[in-house]
Amino acid sequence: MNRVVVTGIGLISALGNNLEDSWRHLIAGESGIHLYQPFSELRSLPLGLIGDRPAEVKSLTQQAVTSALQDALLVAPLPDCGVVIGSSRGYQAELEKMARWMYEDKENFNFSTSPYPPIPPYGLRHLLQVGEPAQRSGLPSPPPFLSSLPHMNAIAAAQIIGATGTVLAPMAACATGIWALFQGFNLIKSGHCDQVVAGAVEAPVTPLTITGFDKMGALAKTGAYPFDVNREGLVLGEGAAVFVLESAESASRRGAKIYGEICSFGLTADAYHSNQPDPQAKGAISAVKQCLHRADISAKDIDYIHAHGTATQMNDRMESLVIQKIFSQGVAASSTKGSTGHTVGASGALGVAFTLMSLQHQILPPCVGLQESEFDLNLVREARQSDIKRAMCFSFGFGGQNAVVVLGNGSDFKKN
Repeated sequence: MNRVVVTGIGLISALGNNLEDSWRHLIAGESGIHLYQPFSELRSLPLGLIGDRPAEVKSLTQQAVTSALQDALLVAPLPDCGVVIGSSRGYQAELEKMARWMYEDKENFNFSTSPYPPIPPYGLRHLLQVGEPAQRSGLPSPPPFLSSLPHMNAIAAAQIIGATGTVLAPMAACATGIWALFQGFNLIKSGHCDQVVAGAVEAPVTPLTITGFDKMGALAKTGAYPFDVNREGLVLGEGAAVFVLESAESASRRGAKIYGEICSFGLTADAYHSNQPDPQAKGAISAVKQCLHRADISAKDIDYIHAHGTATQMNDRMESLVIQKIFSQGVAASSTKGSTGHTVGASGALGVAFTLMSLQHQILPPCVGLQESEFDLNLVREARQSDIKRAMCFSFGFGGQNAVVVLGNGSDFKKN
């Protein structure tokens, strides 16, 4: 079976517009989270924005995919390259804009301060009537409906790459990023592709997303503090992490640099609740054990855990239980969401990117925002050098979707 390595990474986050800047700010213990009020009808909240205004999925995808190809020294078109680009929210922001076209709430919505266009509602007929007919009618054209369907972001990535083969668009809530990597991993393992561009992109800062999480009582008021006794909840963040995956043979053949190896995955579901994790963490524990078994290693072989670490009460409690039940007390762990915010479907992909940088530089990233831990874990307070051969990333999504991955430092490939 083909071994799978990572030869390129494109990353954008609230910490920086590229992988190197984001990593540099992370290990310095900095945070990209600040107070914003992007929508006048909603209160100010801590958010991990990339710019001053909410980002668009399309532009994040283009930047991340292009950066990943450049980093891997690949030039489009790549017709035989597989494409797996996931997103939990996809073009939800565009769909919300379309809803504004149809239902204008003049009393509660201030068009003058909103990033959404001040266009009156013309109904569904005009929503679908785009392009030349709308121009002839004298009406402004609404955002095109078809280009905002969930799978179209993966199609857009394929167009950038010039890929004419397999194109997949997974959606698995906050586990989407690792699920996308799993699908890309399988395309190479099966011999279907030698190269796959895989990852996840998310621009979740929209009125509906903010309001939904707020109604659930899940949003923080001042910042993200994973595993802290005074944690308040999650902070929404924007971001993208896209990887070039290759068979080891393909990477060796073209002399590509290697960040690390993707060793195995564990994927389970709780079948418990729509938005609460199983308090006994049975599904998450099963996913970790499944992942270790498939990598043919034991828990003691893991040197670092990149935790999901959302800073919500239930997730951090459940995740701590998983670590304590399976791993030794000495295993190092941290969550990077105190720096980037929770990038929802892209969070697992960002976690993998930061973990690969940890393996490459042999540095443990800090759990930014942590002051006083509630849990008996070896949480990394400040970045430090460490011998890291294998690491595991956790990602747990709404609906009880559990995804974990084991990464190796690829030392045997690098020597060759």
